[in-house]
Amino acid sequence: MIRLSGIERVFHVGEEEVHALRGVNLEIERGEYLSLMGPSGSGKSTLLNVVGLLDRPSAGHYALDGRDVTGLDDDALSRVRREKIGFVFQFFHLVARLTAEQNIELPMVLAGVDPAERRTRLARLLAEYGLEARARHRPDQLSGGQCQRVAIARAMSMGPTVILADEPTGNLDRHTGQEVLALLERVHHEGGTVVVVTHDLEIGVRAHRRLRMVDGAIVSDERS
Repeated sequence: MIRLSGIERVFHVGEEEVHALRGVNLEIERGEYLSLMGPSGSGKSTLLNVVGLLDRPSAGHYALDGRDVTGLDDDALSRVRREKIGFVFQFFHLVARLTAEQNIELPMVLAGVDPAERRTRLARLLAEYGLEARARHRPDQLSGGQCQRVAIARAMSMGPTVILADEPTGNLDRHTGQEVLALLERVHHEGGTVVVVTHDLEIGVRAHRRLRMVDGAIVSDERS
């Protein structure tokens, strides 16, 4: 489903070149549950951003569902990202002025989904993620766990091929973090592809496949 070949990402800081990714080769099959671990600055989030089409590689090729997406223009990348990829972030990235249900519905509005279909999907997602009683609350009226549930429901609203989660429990207490992980793992059990970036070994080992990065390169790839 995902195939990265010789991916490089170089940033220029003043006159210095910073190699965030170095010759990354990676294949991820549909339905895998994968964790991406490594120390700060190892390239985990950069790799996730490339996979999520939020950033372009400096060199190499990226194929998603058999289509080379490396050279797509910004509009085409936005369409592919909207249709195939869902994102969950450490700090939720919810729109502060919108309610929970409006945040969940937003990707569908931007994609032009028919209003009747939006209402059907929204009702299902609110029920699935236990948010019916909080549907009309803004993020500042929700707990951290509720905000992350809204973020996961929003990520699932377009029926993505893959869910990318960047430190999804990093801003939560242990108990709430376990609940959020259980929701992501449910996505996997239902056939979704889930990639989790984490510093936490206890979280990382729950995945069926575990990658470790150091200095922009994948140095180990273990499977259960």
